[in-house]
Amino acid sequence: MSVVDIRADLAVRGVNLAAPVTRHKGAGPSDDGHLVVDGANAAIPLDPESPYTVRDGRVHKGTLDLGLSVEAVRRPRFYDLETADGIPYRQIALLHGKDVLASTVVQTCVRYAEDQRCRFCAIEESLRAGATVAAKTPAQLAEVAEAAVRLDGVRQMVLTTGTTKGPDRGAKTLARCVRAVLAAVPGLPVQVQIEPPGDLGVLAELKEAGATSIGIHVESLDDDVRKHWLPGKSTVPLAEYEAAWDEAVRVFGWNQVSTYLLIGLGEDPDDLVAGAARLIERGVYPFVVPMRPMLGTLARRDGAVAPPASLVADVTRRVGQLLHAAGMRGADQQAGCAACGACSVLSTAGG
Repeated sequence: MSVVDIRADLAVRGVNLAAPVTRHKGAGPSDDGHLVVDGANAAIPLDPESPYTVRDGRVHKGTLDLGLSVEAVRRPRFYDLETADGIPYRQIALLHGKDVLASTVVQTCVRYAEDQRCRFCAIEESLRAGATVAAKTPAQLAEVAEAAVRLDGVRQMVLTTGTTKGPDRGAKTLARCVRAVLAAVPGLPVQVQIEPPGDLGVLAELKEAGATSIGIHVESLDDDVRKHWLPGKSTVPLAEYEAAWDEAVRVFGWNQVSTYLLIGLGEDPDDLVAGAARLIERGVYPFVVPMRPMLGTLARRDGAVAPPASLVADVTRRVGQLLHAAGMRGADQQAGCAACGACSVLSTAGG
């Protein structure tokens, strides 16, 4: 097996390991343990039934040493702190990978009714469980960011949001938060993540606030797949995504805009790779990630499972080759999911 094949299998089948930094529920396509594999961030399911184990800092399958080093990300020191009004810092922002601070600024979404909800998302479940607060203030985010950088060496930050009712879909709130964070930690790279806003002018406002890069996540370019998996978001036409990507590339620059493409939603893999190629031509980084159903999601409730590792490896390898040929690397974004790379195998595959 190649390294890409091994990493794809780990991404799907997980590893039998305890890790102090984990993520359960919330926005996004996966809940995992945060590890460092061969020096790179890796978000991998923790599963006592996995055939993969770790001994002496190396990944093994049975008695075979697979040649990959691995260590668990240590629990950050900022998790022990709380605000003056008693809110634990970890309810405001979480460590992702070894050096990424991430927060869902608004933990509710106008599309969370069951007939509208993205089937792989559990954004409001972590709120219901008391693991976070509904809305983080700019001052709170700035306070936590300063501590995370000072105490734990955080090098980048991601600010995402549930979709809000206004035409900006949450972008203006993110702009206020970016300004506050950068006032507290000047120079910290920050990525923002939003749906295509009704007014594309807010993209310039996000850039002017200091955001380094932006994620405008479509998850699939197949309308039938979108209608099934993202019934609410699918009402936003792909043409609006294309307009938002093009304006975001104009404002933020080539390879400073990214979008998730999820492997395992039923989209034809050749079509997925072709769609990734079109995104690369636009200057947008296609962050291909296996869909692994989280606790609290409709997908998990209804018995959906992760895609075969062979499919993940195939799609990732082909998209990685396209990215490599275009000279487009996730690490060059400085902040965000592509820069972190933990949830994907793309960095192993040349992206």
